[in-house]
Amino acid sequence: MTLTPKHAQDSLIRMTELVLPNDTNTFGNLMGGRLMYWMDIAAALACMKHCSAPVVTASVDNISFETPIRLGNVVHIEAQVSRAFTTSMEVHMRVWGEDPVQQYRYKSNEAFMTFVALDPNGKSRAVPPVIPDTEEEKKLYDGALRRRQLRLILGGKMRPEEAGELRALFFENVKS
Repeated sequence: MTLTPKHAQDSLIRMTELVLPNDTNTFGNLMGGRLMYWMDIAAALACMKHCSAPVVTASVDNISFETPIRLGNVVHIEAQVSRAFTTSMEVHMRVWGEDPVQQYRYKSNEAFMTFVALDPNGKSRAVPPVIPDTEEEKKLYDGALRRRQLRLILGGKMRPEEAGELRALFFENVKS
């Protein structure tokens, strides 16, 4: 079965949340776990939009919290599928905080998550390929294979010597 490729931009999800007292830690900052929960929802929505099927989280790459988001601030999350493989999709996430009183926006973090599409029996199913259009989408698309190889190595599902794209970053004259 051949699936019709879809443009990366077509999977874009923008989600907005207000940081309330129940979302914060004792310092008045948004709890990291609450932000990861919101990011997981946004990423799942982007993947479902791309593949028109239910999805499950397969992996979460490193999430570094650059700038805390304060109580009363607004959280903006953007999620977009950067590349699709056979049954999995990598999602690029960007998060900003916004102070609505002072009216300024600041970057909070960026991350990648991977999701797998499911068929009605709960088994993985094929997903449509991604068409990157912008320069940024092409850069994310090209890097996705290396990130995937790294995830597979760290997860014990691939041997380092099998990761040709990743090895080429560190060794000259390596054949993929």
